Amino acid sequence: MAADFQDYYATLGVSRDATGAEIKSAFRKLARKHHPDVATDKKSAEAKFKEINEANEVLSDPEKRKKYDQLGADWQNPQGPRRRSAPGGDFNFGGTGFSDFFEQYFSGGHPTGPAPGRRGSDVEGDILVTLDEAMNGSVRQISLQSTDPRTGKVENQSFQVRIPAGIAHGKRIKLAAQGHAGSGGAAAGDLYLRVRHAAHPDFTTDGADLYHDLDLAPWEAVLGTQLSVPTLDGSVKLRVPAGCEEGQLLRVRGRGLPKAKSSERGDFYAKLCLKLPTVLSDEERVLWEKLASISTFAPRTDSAESD
Repeated sequence: MAADFQDYYATLGVSRDATGAEIKSAFRKLARKHHPDVATDKKSAEAKFKEINEANEVLSDPEKRKKYDQLGADWQNPQGPRRRSAPGGDFNFGGTGFSDFFEQYFSGGHPTGPAPGRRGSDVEGDILVTLDEAMNGSVRQISLQSTDPRTGKVENQSFQVRIPAGIAHGKRIKLAAQGHAGSGGAAAGDLYLRVRHAAHPDFTTDGADLYHDLDLAPWEAVLGTQLSVPTLDGSVKLRVPAGCEEGQLLRVRGRGLPKAKSSERGDFYAKLCLKLPTVLSDEERVLWEKLASISTFAPRTDSAESD
């Protein structure tokens, strides 16, 4: 059964030649609008948020985007790309947070294990986990539909998957004996779900550490300031030192994600991003020119000799 084509460019509202920066900006704008934590209609927002995340997952990855662009022209072609198949037959996931279209072409899941006629083959796929789930843990209902290549019979399995607090991006959740059935009395294969942290408009992760881009006005960077900064479990007061630099990291210990199998948590990092004004009023321009005339700051050393 063919998967319905998803127009990821339309989902994010960008052109097919959009730059990486334009894709990132479009995602953040839509994700803030439709994030389940802020939307009034949480069910509708959750569905939209998953669509936005899926589009961003593909278009922000150069290899996936290239594959998607090549696929786009041939997606209706019966001789074009086909569903993944395994020694145990075709398979399709449900409840992972990704569409059937994504699972078919982009999840990277693949069967492993011994040859047919012995132990059942393993099955691997992706599961989209929100940062809230990674923070607190959750239980998800997952379904797996597979087709027996010998009989053509479609088999449906449904089971509860526990997503532990602190699960890191890229880690796998193993469900023993939930893969394809073995033959001749042999054991079934296993099911592996590879965790993909849902992209968040305000945070990124690295293991258990949490990162946030903190925009600063020039005078805040020069003079220093104290700001309220959001984290996944409430805001924190952060002192920005005078004379800070672009890209500098300010750490708050223990405000990241839980560490797997530990009572400790990762750290929270605010990455300082200096934002310069692009439009100036007449009064502002006068003040900037005055600052330029009296400042002793010399950022460059002109060592080049003129001919």
